[in-house]
Amino acid sequence: IGSRETVVNYSMPLGLHHIMAAGHHYGPGPWVTLSRPDWSSPYYHQADAIGLGADRGPDGSNALADYAPEIAARWGDPATCPEDLLLWFHHVPWDHRMRSGRTLWDELALRYQQGVDEVRAMRQTWDALAPFIDAERHDNVRQRLARQERDACEWRDACLLYFQQFSQRPLPAGVEPPAHPLDHYINHRLRHVPGDPADS
Repeated sequence: IGSRETVVNYSMPLGLHHIMAAGHHYGPGPWVTLSRPDWSSPYYHQADAIGLGADRGPDGSNALADYAPEIAARWGDPATCPEDLLLWFHHVPWDHRMRSGRTLWDELALRYQQGVDEVRAMRQTWDALAPFIDAERHDNVRQRLARQERDACEWRDACLLYFQQFSQRPLPAGVEPPAHPLDHYINHRLRHVPGDPADS
């Protein structure tokens, strides 16, 4: 189902993970630092001036040793590691060339934008189905897709602004500029988060 990859693209592409807000885990929070390192986003993304991602090879946590040798060999080499796992297993330089020919930074930014664009396409598809679905149901889903687009834009903007502090690179052509400065996203508290008992 394509909607899963859409969420991955606008939230944690290329193997990023655990960069969500504390508590409800619904929105972006690559800056979140909690009482334990392994509860904190920077522990997982390891962003710095050199690059992004966690080294899970022999020079890092050596988590690759937990895998079958043939898998560890494939995933342990950035050249053969699937790109959707790359930042989970490797600390990759910002200027690393991806299979697309783009740098890691440009690929990351364009994946975030792709996720937003995919949500917008889903909204257009849903809007076109209005004549075939009862109004109440159509409106309910329409509102949820509108929320998803807002959330996708927030993920994109917050994460790119945060990682841009480390990469020091401009956004590539085709990526919309963030609507607000980084402080806005860091201080923004999501309300009415689906499934959050504190918001009931």
